[in-house]
Order: sequence, then C-alpha cells, then structure tokens
Amino acid sequence: MAKLSKNRKAALTKVDKKTLYPVAQAINLMKEVASTKFDETVELTFNLNIDPRKADQQVRGAVVLPSGTGKSQRVLVLTTTKTKEATDAGADFVGSDDMIYKIQNENWFDFDVIIATPEIMAKLGPIGKVLGPKGLMPNPKTGTVTMDVKKAIEDVKKGKVEYRADKEGNIHTIIGKVSFDVSALENNFKTILSELQRVKPQTVKGDYIKSVTISSTMGPGIKIQLN
Repeated sequence: MAKLSKNRKAALTKVDKKTLYPVAQAINLMKEVASTKFDETVELTFNLNIDPRKADQQVRGAVVLPSGTGKSQRVLVLTTTKTKEATDAGADFVGSDDMIYKIQNENWFDFDVIIATPEIMAKLGPIGKVLGPKGLMPNPKTGTVTMDVKKAIEDVKKGKVEYRADKEGNIHTIIGKVSFDVSALENNFKTILSELQRVKPQTVKGDYIKSVTISSTMGPGIKIQLN
C-alpha cells in the first residue's frame, strides 16, 4: 500500500466521508484541501440509477460549460467538404486520408478532439479500434459528427465536455481547474447537472442521481448534497 504524504493525511482529516456538503461548501473545501503545486483539474463523479446494458438507459452526450474547462483543446477536423470552413474556424489540424494515415501508421495523436463531417465516417473503420478506447471516435450524439464544423469547433474551444456512463452507471467529467473562482465552478457544476437531468431516461424508476462527488486531481472525494 502506498504511503500517504503529510499533505494527503491533512486533507483527509478535513473531509468527512459521510457528510453531504452543499455545492458551494464542497467546492470551497475541495479548493482548501488541494495541496499540489500544479493547478489541479476539478473532477465530478455522478453515480446514476441506470442499467447501461439496456439500450434505453444509456446516458451519453456533450455540453458546453459556461466558464470553460481551463484546458486548451487541440482540434482535428476530418473532412473532404469543409476544409476551408474548418481552417477559418481555428481547427488545429485539418485533413482527410492523410490524417487517417498518420493515425493508423504513425501512431499520431497530437490532438484532443476529432470533429468529422458525415462523408468521412466510412473511412474511420480501420482506426475505430484505436480511437474508441481513447474516447476519440466522432459521434453524432456528442456533436462531433456534423456539417456545422464552425459551431462544433467553437463549442470545443469554449469548453465543451463529453459525458458517458460506464458499465457501473458512473459518469466522470471535469468542470475546470482549482484556480477557478467558486462561482465559476458552481456555474459549471449546475450546467452539467442540468444537462444530466435533461437526458434522464424515461424508464428510470426512483432516484436518478444516487450520488455526486467532487475532487481535485490529487485530492479526496467530497460528496455533494443535491436539493
């Protein structure tokens, strides 16, 4: 078992694992116990009362956070029809067969998000097994397969995050950096919470969101009270 550092031990003593904290208090506490020298990412974990094995209870999508994520996203656009639009909109990389070749044969992954126009999707089959596990496969549900390339790029640059329930019904997402103001993090939290409530499967019975936990990259989990 790894030995806990003094800072980690100190942080754990300030957090009561059984307490549900109001969101603003939870954010303040998360910021207080973040002890590393780098600007840690703020992460959320939602435990949902769903069965992801059922097609009608799969929860997946994307949302633009009003305060951004604090992370600069490198965008690759794969297209044969919207090359100029993608370049003008600020895509970091634009191409089609040439970029697919680099990914497949040169193990090239100097990007964070792929946006694709529909006509290119049939060509992504050979690299689907590589993109899928990395969460990079474009998907209409997340707005990354679209003809509106300009808006898709703008959304990513503004702070768009994708979410997807895992096989345990958990959703892991980010809402910014520890250096963000409490109000900025709270606004982002409320946005992702509202989005998840919006896409609640109609077949879910009982409480939909079982628990929400906030933490910094290296910090302890803090449970949030939902009204």
